[in-house]
Amino acid sequence: MQENDNVLHKFKGYRIWIPILIGLGISIFLLVRSLQDTRFVEVKSGEKGTHIWQDVNHNHQVDSWNNEEFIAQKDGTYRKVGITDVLSEIDWTFYSVFWIIAAICMMVVRDFAYMLRIRILTDKQLSWKSSFFVIMIWEFASALTPGVVGGSAVAMFILHKEKINLGRSTAIVVITALMDNLFFVIMVPILFFLIGNNVLFPTNGNVIDTGITYLFWIGYAVIFTVCAILFTGIFLFPNFILNILNVLFRLPFLRRFKKRAQRTGIEVRTTAKQFKAYPFTYWLKVFGATFLSWTGRYLVINFILMAFLPLTLVQNGLVFAKQFIMWVLMLVSPTPGASGVAEWAFSNLLSEFAPSALLIISLAITWRLISYFPYLFIGAFILPRWLKRNDEKAK
Repeated sequence: MQENDNVLHKFKGYRIWIPILIGLGISIFLLVRSLQDTRFVEVKSGEKGTHIWQDVNHNHQVDSWNNEEFIAQKDGTYRKVGITDVLSEIDWTFYSVFWIIAAICMMVVRDFAYMLRIRILTDKQLSWKSSFFVIMIWEFASALTPGVVGGSAVAMFILHKEKINLGRSTAIVVITALMDNLFFVIMVPILFFLIGNNVLFPTNGNVIDTGITYLFWIGYAVIFTVCAILFTGIFLFPNFILNILNVLFRLPFLRRFKKRAQRTGIEVRTTAKQFKAYPFTYWLKVFGATFLSWTGRYLVINFILMAFLPLTLVQNGLVFAKQFIMWVLMLVSPTPGASGVAEWAFSNLLSEFAPSALLIISLAITWRLISYFPYLFIGAFILPRWLKRNDEKAK
């Protein structure tokens, strides 16, 4: 217990504010840079432009972001515009406001489903209030770390401080990862069967588009493998994780943590055996909450696009499906919360639905303002209060 108190102590004072301020600083920088993005757009008939286009790189495409391809000329056919210009031209109607509110509601649905799942996995040992703290801090940690890292390690610590033993906390985090991956593994074949491979991926045939295709299928293979390993460790061979820990912690630089790792492994094995005995309906509830959370997450983008673009039902299905490709790209991002990569993936994969490149960038920023930035500020507000709350419980 003393060891846990020491860990908790390290999350106090300047130690907690340093990563918070760094994360907020990076995010604000990326946001400001995105808002300053400019493109050249072709003027409408009867309007006067300020530039003409010249195919400098001879690719026979108008590279709207490349300043070298546009030469200043009176009465030209192109003009330079920024995101603020695009936003000012948007006609805000009742439907625009309605769908933006609907997108925000989907974020609430997503977090509610996460809270519901964590309550089910802890056999309701966590109250709704504690579940809220756990999920918000978990999302905060995910927003501050690269996509491939995530907030799993922090989640185990948080659950443990909420009086869930470390082994069960570890098993719960493993199961949430399993369910998230299982949703992806199941849904991808269904969507690709219904929509088709050629429709989902960019079709320009350039190096970037080809790279996205290969990266997605490599990512799918990795996620499928991870899913199989997690399923094996929890449901088929409960000793699997304990054996892995025993092998890993024989290494010289990890040997001093061997006893603690073995204790955690034994707790995981015990918890895994308990989970294995749960009825099918229990796992149906867990996967149902997972399905609801990911569906809510993906519908945020659908609703943002519907606020400003007239999408058909088929187009909505295509937007929903393309987000599975986006998720893989964000997962391998080296930046905190996939900042930069997320906006690029959004613009690259969904550009066919918007009449201009700048509009799709504007919608990407709107998406991040709704789905990413709030967790940074909510987490920065909640984490110190959660630490104080745990201090008071310990007294």
